Parts: sequence; C-alpha cells; structure tokens
Amino acid sequence: MPQIPEKVHELTVGQLAARSGAAVSALHFYESKGLISSRRTSGNQRRYHRDTLRRVAFIRAAQRVGIPLATIGQALAELPEGRTPNREDWAALSQTWRSELDERIKQLGRLRDHLTDCIGCGCLSLETCVLSNPDDEFGARIIGSRLMGERRS
Repeated sequence: MPQIPEKVHELTVGQLAARSGAAVSALHFYESKGLISSRRTSGNQRRYHRDTLRRVAFIRAAQRVGIPLATIGQALAELPEGRTPNREDWAALSQTWRSELDERIKQLGRLRDHLTDCIGCGCLSLETCVLSNPDDEFGARIIGSRLMGERRS
C-alpha cells in the first residue's frame, strides 16, 4: 500500500482507492450520492482532501454491518460542517444502528427457521406460506397475491 507523505493534503482518486481499498467506481458512486466530495483541478481531475480516507473507512465499515447507504448519508449529513466522523461519532451512530441490526438479525433467524418448512412442503402458497404471508397478514386485507394489489368487487 503506497504511503502518502504528511505534507500531501489532497489525494487523486487512484491514491484514495489504493489507500482505502475501495474501487474507483465505488468512490465515484459515493461522490454521486454526496457521501464524499472532491474539488476539480484546472485539468478537471478529482482531488480529495486527506480526511476523505477516514470518511470512506466509516462508510465501508457501516456497509459491512448492513447499514444502507441512505442511512449512512443521513448520519454524515448531521455532522457539524460536514466534518469527518471520529471515534465518538462512530460510537453514537453504532449505538443508534444497533437496534435496527438486532431487528434484522431476528428477521433473518425467522427466515432461516421457516426456510426448511418452505422447501419441505414445496407449495409456495401465498395463502399459507409462512415466508410469503407470515401469520396470514395479508389475508384480512387482500385477496390473492399481495403483489397484484387489491381486487375490486
């Protein structure tokens, strides 16, 4: 991994990619979503402030635990003056995201537990399948497939 001298305060997209481990295309995507920013040189090349390394690390860590980019973007937008997240920011945000992750873990556990039943019965019935229609939630409101919408009489 190439080292960046301390006196260098801006990085090219290639340097940022090499140091962060993110693909150049991912960095361009993050920028298009407003998660990171760059300035353009007179030759129209991107230059990223050195702090963008920490910001990319923050984004990638949050993505690895399943936080959607929209949620990450909201968290970054709430930081004062668009500053780079620090250890305290990560601690506060990860605590907030913990309950969301716990709920997803419960949902995945239920999915895992019912998957064997679904494969075993092979019916994939939208009326009785515990995966497609848990506890017949849709039966009281919708006739037929939930994807087809409500039928009018």
